[in-house]
Amino acid sequence: MKLPATLLASALSLIPVSLWAEDDPVVVELFTSQGCSSCPPADRLLKRLTARGDVIALALHVDYWDYIGWVDEFADPAFTKRQKRYAKAAGRHMIYTPQMIVNGLDDLVGAHDLKLTDLIAAHKEKPPRAKINLAEKDTELTITIAPLAGPLKGPFDVHLVTYEPEQTVKIKKGENAGLSLDYVNVVTSWTHVGTWDGQGETVMETDLGGPLPTVVMVQETGPGEILAAAVAD
Repeated sequence: MKLPATLLASALSLIPVSLWAEDDPVVVELFTSQGCSSCPPADRLLKRLTARGDVIALALHVDYWDYIGWVDEFADPAFTKRQKRYAKAAGRHMIYTPQMIVNGLDDLVGAHDLKLTDLIAAHKEKPPRAKINLAEKDTELTITIAPLAGPLKGPFDVHLVTYEPEQTVKIKKGENAGLSLDYVNVVTSWTHVGTWDGQGETVMETDLGGPLPTVVMVQETGPGEILAAAVAD
Protein backbone atom coordinates (compact mmCIF):
# COMPACT_ATOMS: atom_id res chain seq x y z
CA MET A 1 0.00 0.00 0.00
CA LYS A 2 1.32 3.41 -0.95
CA LEU A 3 1.04 6.06 1.76
CA PRO A 4 -0.23 9.53 0.86
CA ALA A 5 2.59 12.03 0.53
CA THR A 6 1.52 13.95 3.64
CA LEU A 7 1.47 10.79 5.79
CA LEU A 8 4.78 9.61 4.38
CA ALA A 9 6.44 12.94 5.16
CA SER A 10 5.01 12.85 8.68
CA ALA A 11 6.28 9.31 9.21
CA LEU A 12 9.73 10.13 7.94
CA SER A 13 9.95 13.12 10.24
CA LEU A 14 9.66 10.77 13.22
CA ILE A 15 12.67 8.65 12.20
CA PRO A 16 15.84 9.75 14.06
CA VAL A 17 17.95 9.72 10.92
CA SER A 18 20.65 11.99 12.35
CA LEU A 19 21.42 10.00 15.49
CA TRP A 20 23.90 7.64 13.88
CA ALA A 21 25.53 10.45 11.93
CA GLU A 22 25.96 12.66 14.99
CA ASP A 23 27.54 9.75 16.89
CA ASP A 24 30.16 9.36 14.16
CA PRO A 25 30.73 12.79 12.60
CA VAL A 26 33.15 13.53 9.78
CA VAL A 27 35.76 16.18 10.56
CA VAL A 28 36.47 18.78 7.87
CA GLU A 29 39.43 21.09 8.45
CA LEU A 30 39.71 24.21 6.31
CA PHE A 31 43.12 25.87 6.07
CA THR A 32 42.33 29.46 5.20
CA SER A 33 43.51 33.05 5.56
CA GLN A 34 41.98 36.52 5.65
CA GLY A 35 44.75 37.58 3.26
CA CYS A 36 43.89 35.01 0.58
CA SER A 37 41.65 36.23 -2.24
CA SER A 38 40.68 32.65 -3.17
CA CYS A 39 39.51 31.78 0.34
CA PRO A 40 36.09 33.51 0.78
CA PRO A 41 34.19 30.88 -1.31
CA ALA A 42 35.72 28.12 0.82
CA ASP A 43 34.86 30.04 3.99
CA ARG A 44 31.24 30.24 2.80
CA LEU A 45 31.23 26.51 2.01
CA LEU A 46 32.47 25.77 5.53
CA LYS A 47 29.63 27.90 6.89
CA ARG A 48 27.12 25.73 5.03
CA LEU A 49 28.70 22.64 6.59
CA THR A 50 27.90 23.93 10.09
CA ALA A 51 24.22 23.24 9.40
CA ARG A 52 24.95 19.52 9.08
CA GLY A 53 24.70 17.34 12.18
CA ASP A 54 27.04 14.74 10.70
CA VAL A 55 30.03 17.06 10.17
CA ILE A 56 32.40 18.87 12.50
CA ALA A 57 33.69 21.86 10.51
CA LEU A 58 36.83 23.64 11.72
CA ALA A 59 38.60 26.70 10.29
CA LEU A 60 42.35 26.82 10.86
CA HIS A 61 43.78 30.19 9.86
CA VAL A 62 47.41 30.09 8.70
CA ASP A 63 49.97 32.88 8.89
CA TYR A 64 51.97 32.61 5.66
CA TRP A 65 49.86 35.19 3.79
CA ASP A 66 50.31 37.87 6.47
CA TYR A 67 53.28 39.39 4.62
CA ILE A 68 51.19 40.67 1.68
CA GLY A 69 49.57 43.50 3.62
CA TRP A 70 46.99 42.14 6.07
CA VAL A 71 47.74 40.24 9.27
CA ASP A 72 45.09 37.57 9.93
CA GLU A 73 44.06 38.04 13.55
CA PHE A 74 43.02 34.38 13.79
CA ALA A 75 46.23 32.97 12.33
CA ASP A 76 48.42 30.66 14.39
CA PRO A 77 51.82 29.29 13.33
CA ALA A 78 50.77 25.98 14.87
CA PHE A 79 48.06 25.65 12.21
CA THR A 80 50.59 26.28 9.46
CA LYS A 81 52.75 23.57 11.02
CA ARG A 82 49.79 21.18 11.10
CA GLN A 83 49.12 21.81 7.42
CA LYS A 84 52.79 21.17 6.63
CA ARG A 85 52.63 17.87 8.49
CA TYR A 86 49.60 16.85 6.42
CA ALA A 87 51.54 17.72 3.26
CA LYS A 88 54.55 15.69 4.38
CA ALA A 89 52.36 12.69 5.27
CA ALA A 90 50.79 12.84 1.78
CA GLY A 91 54.14 13.25 0.01
CA ARG A 92 53.41 16.82 -1.12
CA HIS A 93 56.08 19.51 -1.22
CA MET A 94 53.91 22.61 -0.90
CA ILE A 95 51.00 24.01 1.06
CA TYR A 96 48.28 26.37 -0.11
CA THR A 97 44.97 27.96 0.75
CA PRO A 98 42.16 27.23 0.66
CA GLN A 99 42.58 23.54 1.42
CA MET A 100 40.13 21.21 3.11
CA ILE A 101 41.18 17.96 4.80
CA VAL A 102 38.41 15.40 5.32
CA ASN A 103 38.84 13.09 8.32
CA GLY A 104 42.59 13.56 8.16
CA LEU A 105 42.94 11.66 4.88
CA ASP A 106 41.50 13.31 1.77
CA ASP A 107 42.29 16.82 0.64
CA LEU A 108 40.24 19.22 -1.43
CA VAL A 109 41.56 22.30 -3.22
CA GLY A 110 39.27 25.33 -3.23
CA ALA A 111 35.51 25.23 -2.72
CA HIS A 112 34.11 22.34 -4.77
CA ASP A 113 30.79 21.60 -3.08
CA LEU A 114 29.96 18.38 -4.96
CA LYS A 115 33.40 16.84 -4.49
CA LEU A 116 33.33 17.68 -0.79
CA THR A 117 29.87 16.12 -0.47
CA ASP A 118 31.16 12.95 -2.13
CA LEU A 119 34.19 12.78 0.17
CA ILE A 120 32.05 13.21 3.28
CA ALA A 121 29.65 10.51 2.06
CA ALA A 122 32.55 8.12 1.41
CA HIS A 123 33.84 8.57 4.96
CA LYS A 124 30.38 8.13 6.43
CA GLU A 125 30.14 4.73 4.72
CA LYS A 126 33.19 3.45 6.60
CA PRO A 127 32.40 1.51 9.78
CA PRO A 128 33.59 3.45 12.85
CA ARG A 129 36.65 1.97 14.54
CA ALA A 130 36.59 3.87 17.83
CA LYS A 131 34.13 5.58 20.12
CA ILE A 132 34.50 8.70 22.28
CA ASN A 133 32.35 9.43 25.32
CA LEU A 134 32.63 12.82 27.03
CA ALA A 135 31.57 13.75 30.55
CA GLU A 136 31.78 17.31 31.90
CA LYS A 137 31.95 18.39 35.52
CA ASP A 138 32.51 22.07 36.22
CA THR A 139 35.61 22.91 34.16
CA GLU A 140 36.86 19.33 33.91
CA LEU A 141 36.33 17.01 30.95
CA THR A 142 36.59 13.23 31.20
CA ILE A 143 37.35 11.53 27.88
CA THR A 144 36.66 7.82 27.47
CA ILE A 145 37.96 6.17 24.30
CA ALA A 146 37.37 2.58 23.25
CA PRO A 147 37.89 0.48 20.11
CA LEU A 148 34.70 -0.83 18.51
CA ALA A 149 35.95 -4.00 16.79
CA GLY A 150 38.87 -5.25 18.81
CA PRO A 151 42.32 -3.76 19.46
CA LEU A 152 43.69 -1.19 17.02
CA LYS A 153 47.26 -0.61 15.92
CA GLY A 154 48.34 2.72 17.36
CA PRO A 155 49.60 5.12 18.35
CA PHE A 156 46.78 7.65 18.19
CA ASP A 157 46.83 11.28 19.27
CA VAL A 158 43.99 12.67 21.36
CA HIS A 159 43.33 16.34 20.59
CA LEU A 160 41.16 18.93 22.31
CA VAL A 161 40.09 21.82 20.05
CA THR A 162 38.15 24.96 20.95
CA TYR A 163 36.57 27.28 18.41
CA GLU A 164 34.70 30.55 18.07
CA PRO A 165 31.35 29.84 16.34
CA GLU A 166 31.18 33.04 14.28
CA GLN A 167 33.15 36.22 13.66
CA THR A 168 32.84 39.04 11.12
CA VAL A 169 35.98 40.88 10.07
CA LYS A 170 36.37 44.01 7.95
CA ILE A 171 39.48 43.58 5.84
CA LYS A 172 41.29 46.89 5.30
CA LYS A 173 44.42 45.82 3.43
CA GLY A 174 45.75 43.05 1.22
CA GLU A 175 44.00 41.02 -1.47
CA ASN A 176 40.60 41.18 0.28
CA ALA A 177 40.76 44.90 1.11
CA GLY A 178 37.33 46.50 1.48
CA LEU A 179 35.48 43.27 2.16
CA SER A 180 33.54 42.36 5.28
CA LEU A 181 33.89 38.60 5.67
CA ASP A 182 32.07 36.12 7.90
CA TYR A 183 34.06 33.32 9.49
CA VAL A 184 32.69 30.28 11.31
CA ASN A 185 34.12 27.73 13.74
CA VAL A 186 37.41 29.58 13.96
CA VAL A 187 39.82 27.42 15.94
CA THR A 188 41.21 29.32 18.91
CA SER A 189 43.24 26.58 20.60
CA TRP A 190 44.52 23.10 19.79
CA THR A 191 45.83 20.96 22.65
CA HIS A 192 47.40 17.51 22.55
CA VAL A 193 45.77 15.76 25.50
CA GLY A 194 47.62 12.46 25.28
CA THR A 195 48.37 9.31 23.31
CA TRP A 196 46.23 6.18 23.04
CA ASP A 197 47.67 2.81 22.05
CA GLY A 198 44.34 1.57 20.65
CA GLN A 199 44.46 -1.70 22.59
CA GLY A 200 41.53 -1.14 24.91
CA GLU A 201 39.42 1.41 26.71
CA THR A 202 41.26 4.37 28.18
CA VAL A 203 40.19 7.36 30.25
CA MET A 204 41.81 10.80 30.14
CA GLU A 205 40.99 13.96 32.07
CA THR A 206 41.67 17.50 30.99
CA ASP A 207 40.59 21.09 31.57
CA LEU A 208 37.89 22.41 29.26
CA GLY A 209 39.77 25.68 29.10
CA GLY A 210 36.79 28.02 28.87
CA PRO A 211 33.23 28.43 27.65
CA LEU A 212 33.84 28.03 23.90
CA PRO A 213 32.60 24.94 22.04
CA THR A 214 35.04 22.06 22.39
CA VAL A 215 35.85 19.13 20.11
CA VAL A 216 37.75 16.00 21.05
CA MET A 217 39.23 13.86 18.29
CA VAL A 218 41.29 10.72 18.04
CA GLN A 219 43.72 10.72 15.12
CA GLU A 220 46.43 8.44 13.82
CA THR A 221 49.81 9.91 14.67
CA GLY A 222 51.31 11.42 11.56
CA PRO A 223 48.81 13.09 11.21
CA GLY A 224 46.66 10.44 9.62
CA GLU A 225 43.07 9.31 9.68
CA ILE A 226 40.71 10.72 12.29
CA LEU A 227 39.09 7.69 13.88
CA ALA A 228 36.53 9.44 16.06
CA ALA A 229 35.41 12.90 17.09
CA ALA A 230 32.86 14.34 19.48
CA VAL A 231 31.65 17.76 20.59
CA ALA A 232 31.37 18.51 24.29
CA ASP A 233 27.85 19.60 25.23
